[in-house]
Amino acid sequence: MQHTIQHLYKTHGDDGLLYAWFLSMHTRVDIILCCQKSENELMLVVNSIYDTLRQLERIANYYDPSSELSQVNQRASTAPVMISQSLYRMISLCTEYHKKTLGCFDVTIHSDNYNQDTIHSIHLYPEAQSVFFQQAGTTINLSGFLKGYALDKIREILKVHIIANALINMGNSSVLALGNHPVGTGWKVSFDDQASTTKNHKTQSILLNNECLTTSGNNSDDRKHIISPSSGKPLEGVRQVTVVTDDGTTGEILSTSLFVANQKQRELIMSEFLPKRVIDLELCQMV
Repeated sequence: MQHTIQHLYKTHGDDGLLYAWFLSMHTRVDIILCCQKSENELMLVVNSIYDTLRQLERIANYYDPSSELSQVNQRASTAPVMISQSLYRMISLCTEYHKKTLGCFDVTIHSDNYNQDTIHSIHLYPEAQSVFFQQAGTTINLSGFLKGYALDKIREILKVHIIANALINMGNSSVLALGNHPVGTGWKVSFDDQASTTKNHKTQSILLNNECLTTSGNNSDDRKHIISPSSGKPLEGVRQVTVVTDDGTTGEILSTSLFVANQKQRELIMSEFLPKRVIDLELCQMV
């Protein structure tokens, strides 16, 4: 398959500085790598990241009928389906996080005749590495999880290649920042408060260092893509929740959960996960 990776490279002191970008997971992925490696060496790292994201899509893309997840969704209601170790781990993690978030994170939300017990129809069999849906019409959608999980896989690649300074930005909503910017400490990430009026337009800035930033929500009145498990209906209104955490998986799940949670649930989830920072862009308030 032909790669569609674009990049720029230059030297910065003793280091090589590479900026690369490509499309993956329905969004643009921007990568900055800075270390004492050549252009070819850094491009090998970028290619490894690209291949890893493509593999995750082949496994867990809900919207691709040829993905492993889509095949599971088609067949698992009739008989147990043996699945890859990677998909088994993803589904297992998501069922665990469903409990930890008091049901606010639910990967079965797009199932036919969904209710808050639908997720309990998922049965995982570790010895056979298989999954079975006890309730007909159950489907798993990992879209609210996959980019955060991908950030953690990317971090593993960077660790193997001994790259300590890097910024990975997936669509401005899932960001991994490692080490330092070439001319500063940490990585300053800025984003617009799209929930504010034009007159009161604000920009939030956060300094990240070995942290992940993830955002969930609606950036316009027309965007209503997150469904509330309690009502089964899309949440309306321009509002975004951003969290800063040590890892991308937790961040992705936490931002979605806090977006749909009521006040009591939010307090309990916050006490369970203890995120480093939470910013609600409707309230323009840092917690």
